[in-house]
Amino acid sequence: MELEALKYIAAGLGAGLAVIGAGLGIGKIGQASLEATGRQPAVAGDARTTMIIAAALVEGVTLFALVICLLMTL
Repeated sequence: MELEALKYIAAGLGAGLAVIGAGLGIGKIGQASLEATGRQPAVAGDARTTMIIAAALVEGVTLFALVICLLMTL
């Protein structure tokens, strides 16, 4: 295979792994928030706020990884 083809394959695999990892991570964050709300309904607001902040951080890292994968193809 040529170097160009390998770059596209690596970028595709990297982007796919980044998105799968982000999906799993955000799913675990949501699960933990729902469990906390189920155990103590009084902390629902705090758990939701913490979940949104953590999910935003995961999304930011994922976006950074996708940009790096796109830059690999240039």
